[in-house]
Amino acid sequence: MSTARQPAISVAKGHGTQNDFVIVDDPMGEWELTDQAVQALCDRRAGIGGDGILRLVQVEHSPEAQQLTRDTDTDAQWFMDYRNADGSIASMCGNGARVFVRALHEQGRVSTSGHIVTRGGVRSFTVNDDDSITVELGEAVEGPAGDDPVVRVGATDIAATAWWLPNPHAVVFVDDLAQVGDLLTAPTVMANGRFPNGQNVEFVVDDTDESTGELAVHMRVHERGVGETRSCGTGAAAAALATRHRHGVTNAGSVQVDVPGGRLTVLVDEAGVVSLQGPAEIVARGTIDQNWWDSHGHR
Repeated sequence: MSTARQPAISVAKGHGTQNDFVIVDDPMGEWELTDQAVQALCDRRAGIGGDGILRLVQVEHSPEAQQLTRDTDTDAQWFMDYRNADGSIASMCGNGARVFVRALHEQGRVSTSGHIVTRGGVRSFTVNDDDSITVELGEAVEGPAGDDPVVRVGATDIAATAWWLPNPHAVVFVDDLAQVGDLLTAPTVMANGRFPNGQNVEFVVDDTDESTGELAVHMRVHERGVGETRSCGTGAAAAALATRHRHGVTNAGSVQVDVPGGRLTVLVDEAGVVSLQGPAEIVARGTIDQNWWDSHGHR
């Protein structure tokens, strides 16, 4: 693909509870995001820096999005092409989805409610009166069958629970997040075949108020393809579901999830559909230098 025939690449930087993203504005689907390009853009020293890439593409200009919506009747006009910092593709990113909506809403491309297309399916969103954004994550799905995973912390093996939203998560409850140590390298997970493509690992302290029944947790997360991040939206949802399961909660309700980057609220309705509510902020907008892109953006 010849970059000489194309306009400058418009980009922005945004974050949701400090889970940060480079936003590539590509409504016509003109730009190829190779693994090399994603890694270069997400490099915190030599690039813009981020935990991942959000590419804004109109559904009508994305064959992948058209395939995803082929059997649906949806008003969604925008496809969230999400990549982890290493270039790998993820089905969904909860914090990223809110930042994606924020970017579109600030540009007047979407209203205060509607739908977007993700690889995890068509998802509803709402820009709330308090300026937070709520994005539907869908229901937890069944992954490969097997025994529960076990996560090794130091010399200790701790039983975990497995969740798919649809990203794969191993949730482990601990007494103190300090005991987790360095999460830059992936924790050891004995998954018994349940996570053939890897997994995120959430370390969770249960802060539920037993007197009121209000569910709350603190969490740290190691994201596959990234390392430790300041927040993880689908990871917060997995932690919330694991906490509800731990306390035998089956009715609709919410779980407050505190992460290093801020606070999220996970909502579960009567049908088991999970939504994520929290802040999303655009930090800066600009364009990528053409010479830099020519050097880093292509194979």
